[in-house]
Formats: sequence, C-alpha cells, structure tokens
Amino acid sequence: MNQKILITGALFGILSVALGAFGAHGLKAVLSPEQLTTFETGVRYQMYHAILLLFVGGTNILEAKTKKTIFILILVGIIFFSGSIYGLATNEMSAFNFKTIALITPVGGSALIAAWVVMLVGFIKKSQV
Repeated sequence: MNQKILITGALFGILSVALGAFGAHGLKAVLSPEQLTTFETGVRYQMYHAILLLFVGGTNILEAKTKKTIFILILVGIIFFSGSIYGLATNEMSAFNFKTIALITPVGGSALIAAWVVMLVGFIKKSQV
C-alpha cells in the first residue's frame, strides 16, 4: 500500500507542477485574473495533498488501515475539489457547464479535511499505545 500511496503522491505532484505552469503561461492570456486565481487554488491544494500522500506513504507511525482511509479520502478529495475548481475556472472554454456540478467542490474539500482528521486520530491512537 505504501508504494501505491507514494506513486500517487508523486503523480499528483507532477500534475500540480504541470497544471501550475500551464495556468501561469498557457491560461494567463485567456482567463480573467479572478479565474486564474481560482485555478491556482486548485493547483495549490492538489500540491499540498500530494505532499501529504508522500508523508503518509513514507511514515511507519500510522496503521495500514488508517493509511488506506487517508489515501482514499485524498484521492476523492483532489478529484472532486481540485478537479471541479479546474473546471469552474475554465468553464467558459468548455462545452460542458461545470457550474452544474459545482456542489462536488465542498464534498471534495470535506474529504480532504476528513483525511487530516483521520491522520490526527491515527497519531492520537498511536501515542496512547
């Protein structure tokens, strides 16, 4: 499981850098400053959680079950939160209206928060042993 978490974290990190560069250079001319800021928010949160996955995959402090739960929550969270933000920021460039699925953004954000809570609980349980 650790290898899967580490690979996913690295892939999300690579994608964050690529999307950040694309946003800064490729989208700068076509998005408003507000849309660009929104896009950058998605990139930033994706990178934060890519780094968190690298930590989770590399630590022995957390139990395997806890790691798996964190992994799933972050995976869903990044796809729903950052993915919907990318869609919303570039909505005018797409044939699909991402505003129709905007409610998945807070679902994704909640999954990311839940991942941090699960990690905290895992640390607390470990310290009580």
